[in-house]
Amino acid sequence: MKKIDFEAHFATQEWVDALYKNEGYPRLVEDKKEKTRRMYFTAEASEPFSDVLLGKLLDVGEKRLAFMDEAGIDMQVLTLTAPGVDHLDPDKGEALAKNANDATAEIMGKYPERFSGYATVSPKRPEAAARELERAVKELGLKGWKTHSNFGDSYIDEKTYWPILAKAEELDVPIYLHPTVPMIPQLRTYGIALAGAPFGFGMETAMTMMRLIFSGALDAFPNLKFILGHLGEGLPFILQRIDFAFVRPHFRSDPAVCPALERKPSEYLKENMFVSTSGNYLEPAFICTKDALGIDRIVLGTDYPYEDSSECMQFLEGLPLSGEEKERVYGLNAKQVGYPAS
Repeated sequence: MKKIDFEAHFATQEWVDALYKNEGYPRLVEDKKEKTRRMYFTAEASEPFSDVLLGKLLDVGEKRLAFMDEAGIDMQVLTLTAPGVDHLDPDKGEALAKNANDATAEIMGKYPERFSGYATVSPKRPEAAARELERAVKELGLKGWKTHSNFGDSYIDEKTYWPILAKAEELDVPIYLHPTVPMIPQLRTYGIALAGAPFGFGMETAMTMMRLIFSGALDAFPNLKFILGHLGEGLPFILQRIDFAFVRPHFRSDPAVCPALERKPSEYLKENMFVSTSGNYLEPAFICTKDALGIDRIVLGTDYPYEDSSECMQFLEGLPLSGEEKERVYGLNAKQVGYPAS
């Protein structure tokens, strides 16, 4: 069974250079005297960006393949690392997105059995973004779109971005909804410890998925498929709770207080959302996700190189799952999001 890793990140040198030059946020800042480099998502939230990490992001050749082999990963689905280009001025972002997509296609052509990829688009000009997504899928062979929990000043559910959602549905490709530092200022008070991977990343990404439901986007585009990392960013744990306002009599008696939806919120999550295994290695969390969503909605993700792919695989191998269930996570479920099982 081919093991397909749906969360594996890379960087282009052009993207790195652009973030060094960017005067706003996000930007890379290097202090050669202190031998430090940081990614500043905002003025309040930054994280270390070491030579080791940068080297792994830029490497899409033999060293990366060796890490994959060591972990037992057959294929990585490459995505431009967070924060991508979503927050950049579209004149810069569109050129970097096109470059990243061309680079992804080149890597796929060189190692067709080992790498696939998701498109990068600059969303601030949605019609142009939709055209680039179509080019990436139809001409370059990319398999989806990877975007982020916010665009710096707005969210993906806002109707201005619906042309991109419509194109993704038309192309029948999934959207990987990946975290970035939240727009919510209270989540940035204590820097990356609150804003980043430990908490804020997941909180805002879960909220963004709920915004997509409440906006009516999934009624307008019912065949859209989203993938959320980290076992669904906590949503499986509250799958029953999120229906509260749609099933309690004192809410239902006043329909003006809730968005008009065709289904209960939990039903959208069960039918339009997949989750990956990236970076959440707590057995009760996995069991909750499996029981809430079903094993058929879980795909493999390791969050390379931010996480250790071998640690992910060791965690999954140690779970109380049948051989068939593991095969579903490792590769069989990938068929539902565009990858034939083999």
